[in-house]
Amino acid sequence: MNKKMIQQAKKLQQDMLKMQEDLENSTVEATSGGGAVKVVVNGKLRIESISISEEVVDSNEIEMLSDLILAAVNEGITKSQDEASKRMSSLTGGLNIPGF
Repeated sequence: MNKKMIQQAKKLQQDMLKMQEDLENSTVEATSGGGAVKVVVNGKLRIESISISEEVVDSNEIEMLSDLILAAVNEGITKSQDEASKRMSSLTGGLNIPGF
């Protein structure tokens, strides 16, 4: 490999590390039930918060509440993964690099 290609590879590696760091510090928000349940997920795919609207808490509706939470959490994780894929794709020019 020539020197220019090595420099480009190093720059790409630095850019990818910076993007991963940025992603780890980012968050996405997802809701279900018309906003009754809100989940915030960070770039490390960890749930930072779950908010439940008071009007949906009813002891007779525990199963529905569980379903709403599950839907919001799954949507939050999907959005976080989609954001990571978009950012990586823009950085790599669409190249599929294993592990990123």
